[in-house]
Amino acid sequence: MKKKFWVPFIITLTLGTLVSAALRKESTQTPPAGYPIGGTVADFKLKNVDGNVVSLSNYKDKKGVIVVFTSNHCPFSKAYEERIIGLDKKYAAQGFPVLAINSNDAGDYEENSFDNMKKRAQEKGFTFPYLQDETQGVAKAFGATRTPHVFILRNDGGKFTVQYIGTIDDNYQDPAGVTKRYVEDAVSNILMGKPVVVTQTKAVGCAIGWKDA
Repeated sequence: MKKKFWVPFIITLTLGTLVSAALRKESTQTPPAGYPIGGTVADFKLKNVDGNVVSLSNYKDKKGVIVVFTSNHCPFSKAYEERIIGLDKKYAAQGFPVLAINSNDAGDYEENSFDNMKKRAQEKGFTFPYLQDETQGVAKAFGATRTPHVFILRNDGGKFTVQYIGTIDDNYQDPAGVTKRYVEDAVSNILMGKPVVVTQTKAVGCAIGWKDA
C-alpha cells in the first residue's frame, strides 16, 4: 500500500520542483530593451551560411532592410519560411531585401547549429543571407525575443532607422487565411514615401533560447 501512495507523490514532487526551477531561471532572464520605433540601428557583422561575413553597412545602397530573427527548430519559423522567401522575392528587386538572423543557443536545440543552418538554407532555397548571431549580441541590441520577430529598417541617408517591429501577418497557421499583412503594408508605404500606419504588433512565435549568463 505504501508504494501505491508514496511513489506517485515523490514523482509529482520531483516534477514540481523541476518546473519551479525552470520558472525561476526564466524569470531571471531580463528581456532586452532593444531599439524603439525611429531608433537608429548600430552596424553589426555576422557570419553568413556561405562563410562570408555580412554587415548592415553592406546595405547602404538599399532603401531599407527587412530583418527577420528566425530559427531552424521553431514551428512558427517553419510555418513562415515560404512567406519570408516571398517577401525577399517581392521586395529585394525594389531595394528592400530580407536579412535573416538565427540567435538561438544551439546548445538548446542542435537544429540551430551553423551546419544545420547551412543545410536549411540550401534545402529551402533561401534567396537571402542567413546569419548566425552566436554571441546573441545582435538579438539583444534589437530587443528580439521570439522567432520569427521582424524589424523593418529604412535607410535614412546612410543610417538605418526602425519603422516597424512585430509579426509578419495575422495568421501563422494558414497563409490563405491572412487578412492583415503588416510587413508588406509597412514596406509598401515606405517605398511610396508614406508613413507606416501600424508600427508595432506582438511577435508570435517561440521564445529565443538565451545562453546561460
